Amino acid sequence: MATRFCVGRWIRLRLLVVAACITLLIGCEGDVASSVANAYASVKGAVENRLDGKLPVADADKSKNKKNRKRTHLVELATVQSEPLHITSVYTGSLRARKILRVHAQEEGAVSDVAFFEGESVARGARLLAIDDTLLQASLSKADAVLAESVANIKRLDGLRRKRLVGEDEFLRAQTAARVAEAERRVLTTRIGFTRINAPFDGVISQRLVEPGDVVREHQHVLTLIDPNALTLDIWAAEILVANLARGDQVRVRIDALGVSDYPGRVVRIFPELNPRTRQGRVEIGLAPVPEGARPGQFARVTFDVTTQARTVIPFGALRRDRDAEFVYRVQSDLRTERVVVRSGRRVADRVEILEGLKLGDKVVLRGFLGLSEGKQVKPVSAQSGRD
Repeated sequence: MATRFCVGRWIRLRLLVVAACITLLIGCEGDVASSVANAYASVKGAVENRLDGKLPVADADKSKNKKNRKRTHLVELATVQSEPLHITSVYTGSLRARKILRVHAQEEGAVSDVAFFEGESVARGARLLAIDDTLLQASLSKADAVLAESVANIKRLDGLRRKRLVGEDEFLRAQTAARVAEAERRVLTTRIGFTRINAPFDGVISQRLVEPGDVVREHQHVLTLIDPNALTLDIWAAEILVANLARGDQVRVRIDALGVSDYPGRVVRIFPELNPRTRQGRVEIGLAPVPEGARPGQFARVTFDVTTQARTVIPFGALRRDRDAEFVYRVQSDLRTERVVVRSGRRVADRVEILEGLKLGDKVVLRGFLGLSEGKQVKPVSAQSGRD
């Protein structure tokens, strides 16, 4: 305050000097004196305004225009649209043989022969395993004798029946005994067949669980046969992907052990139920053809490229988040902003699906969020001039 007072006093002294000079000039020429007096009055007014903290008229106008310009908030807008989403998803899984035969012994006994080891190729019809059938063969011989006796007894009784020496009931009992003997023989023949196990298809032995001399029990697992030319893998895919897949769709399969090459695959089966906790569904992928070097158990990646049905989407940059929820700034017809809480879905590239909160055709703010708040007046601009 003291400095301001001293400066003001000094300026007023100089004004007095100027006033004295003007007084001397009044007597010389009237026009000159009048001009100087006007200049003096103008200078005096400007100096007093400065001392009182006021701006000159021109500066005040400039400040007012600048303030008005600051009130205009420039934004870039985006329109809520309906368009399909192009999804590229990668899922992982392990290769497995689609055709697997787990061979179980249907008869108990000592193993007499196991023809192949793990990794060896097997042709269809080849003998895989044999079990000692000595006891069964003896039982079959006994059954043959019983059957022969029954047949002979029927012939004898039939002759006596014709002479009315035996009753009809006895003849029928003889026929029944013959049929039972024949059935017993068929059972033993079938059981003997179970002691010889043959390959039902071309494949490779993947497990050899018994050796010759081992005694196996009924229904014991003894061998495993797989078809190496039919490999598949199971993946658990998101429900949005499962809904847009169909049997036969083409996919790309990459097997890490074989390098970075992609191999053709296709959707073999889509299981009907989804996991209610994860919302994922099981999809079986088949390799067609099977690349050289591919084996069951290898790690593989499956790439899906699908197009969904049309969905309500906005640019991902328009979506805002805070502690409470996701939201966007919607611009009303009067160019004022409205904060709208939304629920988003899947994001694909620079688009995000909006499940709730917006309708088609709504305008939302895409850029210009600095200083933006609800109810603020905005001015839409093009993408080139509206970026932050």
